[in-house]
Amino acid sequence: MSCRVGFVGLGVMGGPMAGHLLAKGFDLTVWNRTASKTRPLAEAGARVAESLEALGAACDAVVLCVNRTEDVRECLERLAPALARGSLAIDHSTISPVAAREFQARLRAEGIGFVDAPVTGGSMGAQKGQLTVFCGGEEDDVRRALPIVGAYARRAERVGGPGSGQMMKMANQIAVAGSLLGLCEALAFARKAGLDLGQTVELVGSGAAGSWAFQNYGPKILAEDWSPGFSIDNQLKDFAYCEEAAKAVGAAIPGTELVERLLADLRDQGLGGQTTAALYRRLLQLGSDS
Repeated sequence: MSCRVGFVGLGVMGGPMAGHLLAKGFDLTVWNRTASKTRPLAEAGARVAESLEALGAACDAVVLCVNRTEDVRECLERLAPALARGSLAIDHSTISPVAAREFQARLRAEGIGFVDAPVTGGSMGAQKGQLTVFCGGEEDDVRRALPIVGAYARRAERVGGPGSGQMMKMANQIAVAGSLLGLCEALAFARKAGLDLGQTVELVGSGAAGSWAFQNYGPKILAEDWSPGFSIDNQLKDFAYCEEAAKAVGAAIPGTELVERLLADLRDQGLGGQTTAALYRRLLQLGSDS
């Protein structure tokens, strides 16, 4: 590929995504705050930049996959002076929609394109190159981003102007809250009722109640495997953005607010690093307390 791509943020999601870019023949340069995470990609043929500024100067497009709004802001403040006019920034982080619009406007004023492009599909989707990507931005910027994003996406679409990608991700996270609650509440009930949990996951998950949560989190609950995946801490971060966005548009999200409170209880017990499927444990506790 002629496009020189930089990738920033090589965690559970970003590492596999960058690997797909390399496998598809992109000229790839990577940077990560924890330098050791660059080693597997370097061994596979990627260049490792000594700094964010050096990465920006060497690339036509930069992809970010970090954590919070503040992390994206810090990266862009360091990258923007090094990026050439006409270059492109693609942000796969889940952040505030208001901030995404701010970043787009700031970079556009400097002749740099910006696409807010949060993803869904989890760590398995990243590993398999089967993510769904919600792209917000100007049509031309999204058009330029799609060949890059396509290296690790099953489906990627423009969903509107700047900030719209993040708004679609908020809708996604609101739906995730409901399906997570449905799974964990059903299994906590089944356990209290003396039902076989494995059979419950198989039978209930194969019918009208079936969902991504049943398929992916059901087995983790059966194995009492509370490792992330997607952690409680990260989910609570996303729910804060959901509440901000819901307030801005006048939407009610009572189900999401309930799941947030229950997960916050687990975080307060020191369990914020566990998988969100540990919500099942909190519901068992509530049942025992009633």
